[in-house]
Order: sequence, then structure tokens, then C-alpha cells
Amino acid sequence: MSEAVAKAAARLWGLPEHRVQLAARRENSVYHVDHDAGYALRLHREGYRSDAQLVSELRWMAALEAQGMQVPRPIPSRSGLLVERVEGVQVDVLTWLPGQMLGKQGALDGVRDRGALVHQLGGLLAQLHDISDAWVPDAGFTRPRWDAAGLVGDQPLWDRFWLHPDLTASETALFLAARDQARLDLAALQAPDFGLIHADAITENLMLHEGRLSLIDFDDGGFGYRDFDVATFLFRQIAAPDYVELRTALLDGYSPRRHIDAQSLDLFLMLRSLTYPGWIIARLHEPGGAERSARAIAQALPLARAYLEGST
Repeated sequence: MSEAVAKAAARLWGLPEHRVQLAARRENSVYHVDHDAGYALRLHREGYRSDAQLVSELRWMAALEAQGMQVPRPIPSRSGLLVERVEGVQVDVLTWLPGQMLGKQGALDGVRDRGALVHQLGGLLAQLHDISDAWVPDAGFTRPRWDAAGLVGDQPLWDRFWLHPDLTASETALFLAARDQARLDLAALQAPDFGLIHADAITENLMLHEGRLSLIDFDDGGFGYRDFDVATFLFRQIAAPDYVELRTALLDGYSPRRHIDAQSLDLFLMLRSLTYPGWIIARLHEPGGAERSARAIAQALPLARAYLEGST
């Protein structure tokens, strides 16, 4: 079904359907179209984003690319639309970026010059934030908000993590305490840096080509705390033996361009960890869902506990 939809969609862009091949199936199904320099044809998960949100994402990416960032460039269909619907499925097309994924499951295993690449990533995130602040979206621009309500409100963007069905009573109490403390601490932040963020700068969304990093997959991008953007990458590195060095490298790459509150990072690392048990709730039935769920909870619990101990 998805392949048939992808091939039908290719025709709307004037692309050869016989050169459409599945490249990845995660939240969205991504097909590589082997034509010209290559294209990414995305079939979006049903109900995850509105057409207006997708068009906003694509216009933002176009603005970033126009200012020199190495990100996929949206390609309008032959009808001039950024988003089309094929059998009810939302479809868009982007340029295909060359290179290799930096790592899988957030890990940097086997990556050479880890510190240098993470330093480069810090500069890349700062560049994204700089360009985004200078850009003026149109009146219809709409993206998710990774603000206090989106992270620890009554209805967070990625579901109510404290209601995960696999939590014990004590674990639920811990998550609730962490949530309530985070609400207080977010409210107490003095003029936090807030604006458009990628919100998913993990190794799977970083491409490495000839020593240069580029960002892909802006699907979760929206308005949020800039420290949360930085923490998203760092969270996946916490178990690495060189975590302290990687954290320093990331901040050293970011801070020459923009201020970052290193002290608030622990708050945003904890908040990032709490999003994943919430995210998996609706996906427990999917292949590998139980394993990912157990891992998400196991990673979030010690961060929540440590944060609360540090707040007392």
C-alpha cells in the first residue's frame, strides 16, 4: 500500500516512479527517488501533523537552506504545492542530502573525532537558532510548542508520561514529583532563550558528508527552549564514557555564537528523558515497543531522581 502511494505521489512531482525505493520507516515512511541528485519522498504518519503544520515546517526549512544551512530543501509539486494528499496520505518531497547517518539509537559508536564532530554540532545548532530568530514566518505559521505546557502541562505534547501503564506506584510518584518540580523551575527561569528548535537532533538525524554535519528530519521541530534542543543530543550520550568531554565540546561549539545556561541543562536533560516514556505509550503495540518502553523508563528514572535530590 505505502509503495503504491509513494509511486503515485512521485508522478505528482514529475519523478520516475520506477526509481522510488523505501529508505526508512520510522514515524514517517521515507522513500529515496534516484533521479537527478536524489530526492526524499515522505509519507507522513496519519494524524500526526496537520497540513498547515507540515507546510510551516517546509517553509522554515526553505528559509534555513536559503541562509546557507545544509538542510533538505522542499520541492513543490507540479501543481506548486508543498504538501499533496494521495489516498488520504500527506506527502512531500525534499532534496536528498549526501552522506552517512552519524549513528544509530543515539550512539556515537565507532565515530572518529567524536569531540570535533560534537563541537561542530554545537555550532550547527547555534546557527539554526540564529537564522530562525532572524526569520519572520508568515501569519499562518504553526508548529508544536515545547514550552512548559508542552513538556509538563496537563496534556504534554508526547502524552502524560506519569500515566505510563508499566510504571509502579513508586515510579509514578517519582515522575509526578519531577513534573511538579520542573513546573516550578521552568517558571523561575529568567528570560530563557525560546524560539524555533529542531527538537530531535539525535545521531539518526545527523548526516556526515566529507567531514561536514547536516540536520535532517524537522518533523518534531517547533517553538521551544534552546537548552532543550542542546539537551536532546546530550541525553543520548549520558552513558558514554566520554560524556563529560562531549558535553564540553557541544557547549564550546555553541557558546561562541549564542549564550547557553549550562546550569539549566540538567533540568532540560531530565525533561527530555521524561518525554520518551510518554511518547512510547501510543506505540507499545508496535514491534519492539515493549523493549523501547522499558529502556525509556529505565533511562528517565535515575535522571528524575537525581534532579529531585539536587533540588532539595
